[in-house]
Amino acid sequence: MKIKNIKVFVCCPGRNFVTVKVITEEGTYGVGDATLNGRELAVAAYLEEHIVPCLIGKDAHQIEDIWQYLFKGAYWQNGAVSVAAIAAIDMALWDIKGKLANMPVYQLLGGKSRKGITVYGHANGETIEEVLNNLEIMIDEGYKVVRLQCTIPNIKGTYGTLEGKKNYYELQGNRPLPPEQEWSTAKYMNFIPELFKQARAKFGYDIELCHDVHSRLSPIEASRLGKLLEPYKLYFLEDPITTENQEGYKVIREHTNTPLATGEKFNTLWDAKEMIQNQWIDYVRTAITHGGGITPLKKLADFASLHHVRMAPHGAPDLSPICLMAHMHFNLWAPNFGIQEFVGFGTPELNKVFNYEIELIDGLLYMKDKPGLGVDFNEEEAKNFPYKRSYLPVSRLEDGTLWNW
Repeated sequence: MKIKNIKVFVCCPGRNFVTVKVITEEGTYGVGDATLNGRELAVAAYLEEHIVPCLIGKDAHQIEDIWQYLFKGAYWQNGAVSVAAIAAIDMALWDIKGKLANMPVYQLLGGKSRKGITVYGHANGETIEEVLNNLEIMIDEGYKVVRLQCTIPNIKGTYGTLEGKKNYYELQGNRPLPPEQEWSTAKYMNFIPELFKQARAKFGYDIELCHDVHSRLSPIEASRLGKLLEPYKLYFLEDPITTENQEGYKVIREHTNTPLATGEKFNTLWDAKEMIQNQWIDYVRTAITHGGGITPLKKLADFASLHHVRMAPHGAPDLSPICLMAHMHFNLWAPNFGIQEFVGFGTPELNKVFNYEIELIDGLLYMKDKPGLGVDFNEEEAKNFPYKRSYLPVSRLEDGTLWNW
């Protein structure tokens, strides 16, 4: 089952996506997601110039060996660009293997550990009232877990809220250069506990709530925030600090019992090793696209399970439906799965390019049982949505100091 051709596509049906199609000599093909928001062309070039020539003629069945070849064999082993490229190849090979076995990928991983995938959605708003109105809508739609994000008064631009009421998928194409947002830790810390206080007063404790800090705080500031939020019993507090110095999470853990989640920027198991083995976090949020594929994520899940840490893969709108479907299979299998971030069913433009079937029932996401990953990519439709250079925002403090976005 030799690899005959590998195609790389970059398109923008609302947001930029990098898609890989691996084709065998017999005609079976698999698809993978290599999207890296704001660096899409770097990943495409890495694939086309450095990976594709090395894989033509290799046996598509040898998923583990190919993964090791692309990771260890490059010598320069880490980094978001190279790992996203490897992830796409890995996903595509699992897709091929599932098709050839006439089985969904989760069966090849070891079968189901659950009937459906618990997801959390996003309730955003420019005021607390708007956030709570959106939370009520999501509760009515059946969500059991919801992330709350609100514009901070007197701050220009706040992470997690939608600029001008735009859909997630509309934001990227209008950012030809990085937009700049303002940040004030003091204003944020004085405001956010009130959001959760009002949410609990209105909706009680049957609905699970979480919040994303997006790495804006120092360890002691995050400790204080976790303590302030303890009365509101969060499902988890996401990315309270940056992860370069993993011991920062030890500081937070020693000061608050609010559950902690991080890892959406992790590329390897080693990025999470200290936090997991010391049980400084409760959820690891590495995505299949940004973590190197299904092959290494399975190992990460097994390692995390030894230390009472659960998987909660990143599910941002800059991960394509191919990654979403790979997560579906991974999450169905992983015995220590916790929750999946889910930003909705996409736009008509997105769903012209990617063909997949999912449905949300009573807080659980389900998919149709199909061989492989159960998702396809329409090359012809993709031509109607050419790439648009675009970036994520950057943050600055009120005095102009560049800060973590």
